[in-house]
Amino acid sequence: MHVLRTPEARFAGLAEWPFAPHYQVLAAQTGDPLRLHYVDEGPRDGAVVLLMHGEPSWAYLYRKIIPALVAQGHRVIAPDLIGFGRSDKPASRADYTYEGHVAWMSEWLTALDLKDVTLFCQDWGGLIGLRLVAAFPERFAGVVAANTGLPVGTGWSEGFEAWLGFSQRVPELPIGFILNGGTGRDLSAAEIAGYEAPFPDETFKEGARQFPTLVPITAEHASVAENLAAWKALEAFDKPFITAFSDGDQVTRGGEAVFQARVPGAKGQPHVTLSGGHFLQEDSPAEIAALLDAMIRRRG
Repeated sequence: MHVLRTPEARFAGLAEWPFAPHYQVLAAQTGDPLRLHYVDEGPRDGAVVLLMHGEPSWAYLYRKIIPALVAQGHRVIAPDLIGFGRSDKPASRADYTYEGHVAWMSEWLTALDLKDVTLFCQDWGGLIGLRLVAAFPERFAGVVAANTGLPVGTGWSEGFEAWLGFSQRVPELPIGFILNGGTGRDLSAAEIAGYEAPFPDETFKEGARQFPTLVPITAEHASVAENLAAWKALEAFDKPFITAFSDGDQVTRGGEAVFQARVPGAKGQPHVTLSGGHFLQEDSPAEIAALLDAMIRRRG
């Protein structure tokens, strides 16, 4: 496996990004070690909040939410998926698989021995994060799912179809343009630069290019069986599970209903609809931080 690593200089002086980097080396299933980056802020004995990003963003998506949660006394951890952010980036699209990412993040989660975790997951952060909940339910104390899903080959939305087509046709994947187009507000030039920082050129974007094709929207896709098994586990998950989808996302609109209907822990919870686009973290950061803090405080 040929692996690329974004130069550290690319992350110097990013707007609203004062967080020190932390790294975990994964003894990758391929035999090639990969370095995974994560933010780890707040007191070591604080309640653990795990913030998982999706595609094609990175932990920068949570830059306004991290300090708000730390101010409430929580320990906040925000990893970059392999292929994104400060994490290593395999150079071949063939190196990116759904199950490979679940395995990498499972290894990271257990290596850090995270427990009593409150998860916030969006986009691929949910496709992978909810698989972690299904595999390690004892490690999670609660979940907030936003603009995400756990597909099992039964179809897709028009919004996702448009995104899939665009992502595979466009000759250069415009990361900043995609993030700006997926928010309800206009990002500043400095914010767009923050999202583009991990990708010096197109060779660093193979993961971002491959991810849309990995979503198991048909029965022929890989990971359908694994997601069906994960749903069985989620149907036994009785800890607090809140949906916080946004009012302006064409890709996942209506996706909260299946979680509310099938996850026992979702019954009687204060589900919300937040303002924003697909990347609602940019539009409703204060509301997300308050929702997570309230979930933790309700359980004492």
